[in-house]
Amino acid sequence: MTDMKTPSSSELAPSTLTTDVELDKRTPPSFGHAMHKLFEFDPSYTNLNHGSYGSLPMPVRVACEKLSAHIEANPDRFVRIECIHHWNEARTRVAKLIGAETDECVLVNNTSHGIATVLRNFEWNEGDIIIGTTTTYGAVSRAIRYLCDTPQHPQVSTFNLTFPASHAEILENWREHVRLVTSEGGDLKQTRKVVAVIDAIVSNPGARLPWKEMVGVCKDAGVWSVVDAAHSIGQEVDINLSEAKPDFWVSNCHKWLFAKRGCAVLYVPKRNHHVIKSPIPTPHNYYSPEDEHYDGPQEFVKLFEWTGTIDYVPLLSINAALDFRQWLGGEHKINEYTHNLAIAGGKHLASLLGTRVMDPDGDLTLNMVNVELPIPGDIKYSDEVNALLIKTLLVEWNTYAAHYYHNGKWWTRCSAQVWNEISDFEVLADALRDVCQKVVKFAKQ
Repeated sequence: MTDMKTPSSSELAPSTLTTDVELDKRTPPSFGHAMHKLFEFDPSYTNLNHGSYGSLPMPVRVACEKLSAHIEANPDRFVRIECIHHWNEARTRVAKLIGAETDECVLVNNTSHGIATVLRNFEWNEGDIIIGTTTTYGAVSRAIRYLCDTPQHPQVSTFNLTFPASHAEILENWREHVRLVTSEGGDLKQTRKVVAVIDAIVSNPGARLPWKEMVGVCKDAGVWSVVDAAHSIGQEVDINLSEAKPDFWVSNCHKWLFAKRGCAVLYVPKRNHHVIKSPIPTPHNYYSPEDEHYDGPQEFVKLFEWTGTIDYVPLLSINAALDFRQWLGGEHKINEYTHNLAIAGGKHLASLLGTRVMDPDGDLTLNMVNVELPIPGDIKYSDEVNALLIKTLLVEWNTYAAHYYHNGKWWTRCSAQVWNEISDFEVLADALRDVCQKVVKFAKQ
């Protein structure tokens, strides 16, 4: 942060972003509806869409409010002296969770922000290629398109992903796509760069990709790998980036990790620190090669310590979120429940709707399960149909799971969380039957 000095231990305030001090003395509720007491949902709301925006636990919210009050008591003291210690604690703890070194991790606003930071730091030249997919998240896909629209006009190469598909099929097709991209180009082939943006877990469909193996394919082919892991942290256990070795990796902490929205962790291994010359926006301590006493670029971590005045509470809430998750039983216990519920809930919902799950073998499914909707495929996506689905589900039924059109069919993506039970899928089934009938009726008008 700006004008930082190293304070003595007596200067440091006591920890201001821990969960309720009595939390560890209480037994957590059982997973399922008993967990509602730890969240603040409308009692009549059935939430099966945690994956979109996350859901803040009450103990984490209280911790955030305490920190906000502490900051406002003396903003100068906090920003100039105390904040860096909380920031480093959050980076250290999240780095341990994802199997990385602390100084390979910085905190940013969200995954889209992190991906844009990485892509805009590459020095693009004519003939360079950015690989995206047909299922790349919209904002990331548009960021790729923007870069290709601007000088030096790198090219877009789109990898076709359609589901259902097995991991073996995806990997076989990925190897072939990368082989073709890297084998073409004539004289430029030896000098151009190829950068692949890979989803760890696709947003829609909510499908887990064999991203570690895809990263390995990139490494063997001399292709940079940028992993959009927006849904990974808190949903994918044993990530271990030191073994997977992606070139860049970004994950939202406000989704499955239970931090306050929005915050994300950006991982850049030390071997690639030289690529990141500036965050977005550029900080006051950026070093330019044109500076009179330039002695090399700024350290990677220090570039991200102060990029302008922001609310630091969401970034620092990672500490409280990790405390809360540890109190619930830890990553494996949480994800064992949510994964098993996603598998069982998806099958139950498909049975109630008379349709099918996208992934009957469970290879693609972590805590988000995709179920086909009873809407004819010839009814294509439109703003009107989308609005009808949203309004009916949220306003008339007070429930929601994401919906989308993919590979000629309509689907819903249900997020299973610690507060959900199988009966929630029954509530959703009633709502979906109603809205699907309305969509069909609307389409016939």
